[in-house]
Amino acid sequence: MSERTRFHLLIGVLALVVLLLFGLSLLTGPAATGFFDAFAGLFSDDRGTLALIMQEIRLPRAILAAAIGATLGLSGAALQGYLRNPLAEPGLLGISASASLGAVLALYTGFAAAFPLGLPLAALAGAVVAVLIVQALAGLSGNVLTIILAGVAVSSFAGAMTSLALNLSPNPFAALEIVFWMLGSLNDRSMTHVWLSLPVMIVGWAMLAALARPLDVLTLGEQAAQSMGVDMGRVRFLAVFGTAASVGAATAVAGAIGFVGLIVPHVLRPLVGARPSRLLPASALGGAALLLAADIAVRIVAPARDLKIGVLTALIGAPFFLWLVFRYRRTLV
Repeated sequence: MSERTRFHLLIGVLALVVLLLFGLSLLTGPAATGFFDAFAGLFSDDRGTLALIMQEIRLPRAILAAAIGATLGLSGAALQGYLRNPLAEPGLLGISASASLGAVLALYTGFAAAFPLGLPLAALAGAVVAVLIVQALAGLSGNVLTIILAGVAVSSFAGAMTSLALNLSPNPFAALEIVFWMLGSLNDRSMTHVWLSLPVMIVGWAMLAALARPLDVLTLGEQAAQSMGVDMGRVRFLAVFGTAASVGAATAVAGAIGFVGLIVPHVLRPLVGARPSRLLPASALGGAALLLAADIAVRIVAPARDLKIGVLTALIGAPFFLWLVFRYRRTLV
């Protein structure tokens, strides 16, 4: 079997898994519904109880799980290829932390309570500010190391400001709300959140998808890529702003969900021949499958306790990260 055939087979299998998990997500919940009744309610116009459950609760949750998982997987693969760092992930540029800070400020000031879309819009604004600061710190000709250092600085500052907001929270209930949001969740999301975040994520996907060929060439080294006509300024712009748009929109509606962008590219990289152009679509599908599965798991494991999806991905991701550290340490010995 040729490498191209194996890649197409992998994409087909991943797409099938995503479709199956998407359907299972629609069927999972406290309201017991049969297979045919559930899908009849999904396309019903009578606005009955079952139709409301399927169309206003389960459908947006499934869409967001798939879209956010695809965002995290795709952006993780793109950043690992651009930064040439196998441990890179979307939080490295400070976008997730800054989006979280924007949401926390909206909760802290009461803006989220006064305006229904205040929280996701504030989170998006935080992501935009973060990427502008990273670009300003890195400069027009900033190299990879400068961008990483700028991202770490922005992430650290955003984390410190978030901790300050928690420390100065006017009442324990506001602090609890902030903490719960930061854990990451898809509970109680509606189609309004889908229409707010999905267009921005799609723009980010398009920018990251445009990196496919340049990332393949970049594996030869930055100087070799420039000699072959790759515009490194354009590559940096697409990588940074594509990640900012997609991850910022994802964080705006779901909170901080970590480790997906780190785990998925590593698992799939050996299956695609380590070619970034093939890893991008595979990681997008793999991320969607992972987050759909995690969202189904939190509804099954603790349906009455609202287990946060960010907690589950961290429980999966932290041991995986430690395994990566030990593996790379063995290769250096």
